[in-house]
Amino acid sequence: MATLETQFQKFCVFGASQGSTSGGPQIALSNIDKWFKQAGVFTKKFTTTDTGIHFGKLKQKKIGFGDFNKFLEDITSTKKMDLDAFKTKLTNCGDPGTKGATKAVKTGAVDRLTDTSKYTGSHKERFDESGKGKGIAGREEQTSNDGYVSGYKEKDTYDKTH
Repeated sequence: MATLETQFQKFCVFGASQGSTSGGPQIALSNIDKWFKQAGVFTKKFTTTDTGIHFGKLKQKKIGFGDFNKFLEDITSTKKMDLDAFKTKLTNCGDPGTKGATKAVKTGAVDRLTDTSKYTGSHKERFDESGKGKGIAGREEQTSNDGYVSGYKEKDTYDKTH
């Protein structure tokens, strides 16, 4: 069963790269905001601005579990929220992660807009037959610097006639 302290430790290291010293027993404001958002404690009257103001009172970039409890007490007393209910939401929100993240939509207009075979005009020049982009060759008109102006039809015929 999860406790507030185990959740605290999980969110301390959430987003930290492997071997990074940024994770550990201290948590940053950004991870607190992620935790609160995942727990669903933000409302119209309680936002990330409020967490920033109260975190700024601690005058530290990261805080330990003891300071985190003081932070929670300060925030809940200022915003007139129940501390125990607040801690329960934080404890029961689950492991940190991106559950319910936005997924690519493949229906309706999006399907038509991303089908490169239906592109017309100059946009169809940006992709090859398989639909893969050509890169800079498809975006910019490349010049050959061979001495002829574009559209000249008798290119490389001078030596044959003279």
